[in-house]
Order: sequence, then C-alpha cells, then structure tokens
Amino acid sequence: MFRIDATSATPPFEQLRAQVVSRIATGELTGGARLPTVRKLADDLRLAPNTVARAYRELEADGFIETRGRNGSFVTPQGDPAHQQAQEAARAFADRIRTLGVPDAEAIAYVTAALRN
Repeated sequence: MFRIDATSATPPFEQLRAQVVSRIATGELTGGARLPTVRKLADDLRLAPNTVARAYRELEADGFIETRGRNGSFVTPQGDPAHQQAQEAARAFADRIRTLGVPDAEAIAYVTAALRN
C-alpha cells in the first residue's frame, strides 16, 4: 500500500505521512477507511514502529486521521459537511456490501441506478 525510498533525503515518517495525505486527496483513502496498525505497517515497510507512530501522530494532529484506541486508526472525512457525510455514507455502504458478499461491480451498478432515480 505504501512504499519508503531508503535512498531519499526525506525522512521515512515524512514519506509515509505525505503518501497518506496524497491518497486522501485523490480519494483513494476515504473517510472511515481503516489504516494498518502501527506494528503491521512498520513490519510491512521494514521500519521501526516509532517511525510509523510519528507519521500517524502528525496525521492526527493535522486532522487527516483519528485514532480510536484499540480499534485502530481511521481516515477522517474531509471537505465541507456535505462531502463528509457523503464519505461516511459511502463507507457504511461499502462495509454493508462486504458483509453481504455482493461483488463491487454489482454494488456500483446499484448505486448508479439509485442515483438516476
């Protein structure tokens, strides 16, 4: 999901922070999306857990993510209130679709049809 360039002059925590912000800006990460745990992401990226924790702390301080204790870290909805509510509704829909086992393409077709009515 994320990549760290060990040869870059930019510190690893900043590379990670910038990638999360970029993915939020492009809509790849939406409000309510759960981020990997600090330990898991540190293992995946071969970083010290404190490096990932620092990136998460800075993202939280800037309002991009929120940490819900033992439940993990989640992307906060971005934009104006209407967009925030739309992101939250989309996340709830996606979670429900996964629970029901409906394929993504089919779910998107349902949404497209509903928006036309």
